[in-house]
Amino acid sequence: MQKRFDAVCKISDRHTSPAEPQGAKVLDYFAEDVFDIAKMAEHLPKNTYKKLMATINGMQPLDPDIADEVATAMKEWAVSRGATHYTHWFQPLTGGTAEKHDSFLDFSNGKAIFEFSGKTLAVGEPDASSFPSGGLRSTFEARGYTAWDPTSPAFIKRHDNGGTLCIPTIFCSYTGEVLDKKTPLLRSTQILKKAVVRLMKCFGQPEEPVKITLGVEQEYFLIDKKFYLQRPDLLQTGRTLYGAPPAKHQQLEDHYFGSIPSRILAFMTDVEKALWSLGIPAKTRHNEVAPAQFELAPIFEDLNLAVDHNMLIMEVLRQTADRYGLVCLLHEKPFAGVNGSGKHNNWGIAYGKRNLLDPGSNPAENAVFLTVLTAVIHALDSHSDILRTATSGLGNDHRLGANEAPPAIISMFVGEQLEGVINQIVSGTAASKSKASSLRIGIDALPPLNRDATDRNRTSPFAFTGNKFEFRAPGSSQSCAEANMILNTIVAEAMDAISDQMEKFSAKTFNADLQALLKKEISAHQRVIFNGDGYKPEWIKEATKRGLPNLPSTPEAIKPLLDKENQKLFEKYGVLTKAELESRYEVFREDYERRLEIEARIALEIAKNMIRPVVIKEYLTMQDAKGCAAIDSVKKEMGDELDELTVAIDSLQQALAEGHGIIPAMLFLRHKVDALEAITDDNVWPLPKYREMLFIC
Repeated sequence: MQKRFDAVCKISDRHTSPAEPQGAKVLDYFAEDVFDIAKMAEHLPKNTYKKLMATINGMQPLDPDIADEVATAMKEWAVSRGATHYTHWFQPLTGGTAEKHDSFLDFSNGKAIFEFSGKTLAVGEPDASSFPSGGLRSTFEARGYTAWDPTSPAFIKRHDNGGTLCIPTIFCSYTGEVLDKKTPLLRSTQILKKAVVRLMKCFGQPEEPVKITLGVEQEYFLIDKKFYLQRPDLLQTGRTLYGAPPAKHQQLEDHYFGSIPSRILAFMTDVEKALWSLGIPAKTRHNEVAPAQFELAPIFEDLNLAVDHNMLIMEVLRQTADRYGLVCLLHEKPFAGVNGSGKHNNWGIAYGKRNLLDPGSNPAENAVFLTVLTAVIHALDSHSDILRTATSGLGNDHRLGANEAPPAIISMFVGEQLEGVINQIVSGTAASKSKASSLRIGIDALPPLNRDATDRNRTSPFAFTGNKFEFRAPGSSQSCAEANMILNTIVAEAMDAISDQMEKFSAKTFNADLQALLKKEISAHQRVIFNGDGYKPEWIKEATKRGLPNLPSTPEAIKPLLDKENQKLFEKYGVLTKAELESRYEVFREDYERRLEIEARIALEIAKNMIRPVVIKEYLTMQDAKGCAAIDSVKKEMGDELDELTVAIDSLQQALAEGHGIIPAMLFLRHKVDALEAITDDNVWPLPKYREMLFIC
């Protein structure tokens, strides 16, 4: 039809102007819109700067007496950069970010001035009633508070007419309940740092600063905005509810790491420029596996900062795409039949200058590494159910289990060499050809462990990749905060359990005692290690045999939030209370049900108001054609499919009315619509097709 012709043939009017050459200029403007440590040192009095740095480095709480000086310096810097407003930037349980802008404008003695106080910097009061709370707050209990997080620097969001100073904050209710994702993340980081220091003391190590690090690989799709605006399903849900597979998609594997199209490269260049100005160290860009799919990855950062930066990355991707006549799709599975998009969560621990997940090159270092590894194995096996909760969501349900996305069963990949060492610890037998007949921790019978001693297993949810763990299960649209909050907490518990025992060791028998402890711990939790193909049906049977939880859908995956043992764990460490965990269950449940209902209703609307009328018109046109075998055959096929389409529409309407069976009914309806797409005149089909959206961007 004409609009399809216009959408395809008028692509030439899209924005393709090249970005300004950057080169060495990047170093001149990197973090120019961030009130970072260098700018703090420049704008703050020395004593104030010293006190603030002590807070940022975790050595002492924030001194309220310096708040006014920090606020004044921050305001003057922001105004000099063109900012006219400020906002407390926080991360509510919606999974996104929130902000309410206020201008610096105030009046003194009838004269307009710019004002920003320490009190305004430190605490804000947004309305809490309209944010998800899972029952913690009622509509009439509207008061909520934001509180400044000095460990994540303030930054300026630019727009055409100026900018807004954004202050990263936590968000809680009037009575103190946690209503955001940052607060429990900060708490979990603090308790993991304490657990790491305690564990390292068991090895006689002096106390060093602990840093939990994160590198987030962000996958996304780009399609031309003209197509997006003609797809009500994309507009309403972020994914295509209908679409027959094109003849060519990703089966030739020619898009992956291929030459980046000029329009996309210009877009990526502008994205990076915006991110670099915000101090976000964007490092890698490339074509992903599916057509129209791409990836961006930054350099590793402090965990809290990396989570904040990832939220900004998603925002910059969406905003920049719009300027190029594109739409950035962050849904986990916007197109059926090709790879979905994930958010690969690369998590690590540094103690001083040492990466505790780097195997090292000598037995003494290996002993520390293997103990930390054992703690992670313990944590993952003990709490894989609630770690799966962190990846729950309607979008991710469509992604997990195929096309390079890991299955919903949480297991750990360690590679052949590490698995061999683990087996040796359990058996006590050395695999090396040395004279020693048994493997002893801290003794040189232990073979050297290379940093890149593992392959990459794309079917593993939680894989050791040489010097870090890559948690591949989180979805592309999800906040990293949830997964890392849970990961921090369960690893802290495991480290404390190991430290409880190590603190009883005598110096004379330390190595032998450690060997026995690691053997006991690994033997108890080894079932979570799996190096094979997670897509094979045999793995599901094997995982069930091992007793590993299999939680394939969101309704099942969020139930661990109600488990009493999980609630005791998070209460014990002060990360979340029982009530806060239960509230999250309600938030996740409501989000899932509401999104599913939206998908079902827009699927019905498209089928009834767009697809069926067009096909009926096409069918009636055939009735007037003179009969021949070919026309009669097509006419019969289309008539049969129309009848089945009506049955499918009725089935989905009934499922919605009854409140169950919605997903099977949607799949049945999709099957019928996609079948009609294959036999209906291309010029009258009302929706842009996969072959257009995936290849014209």
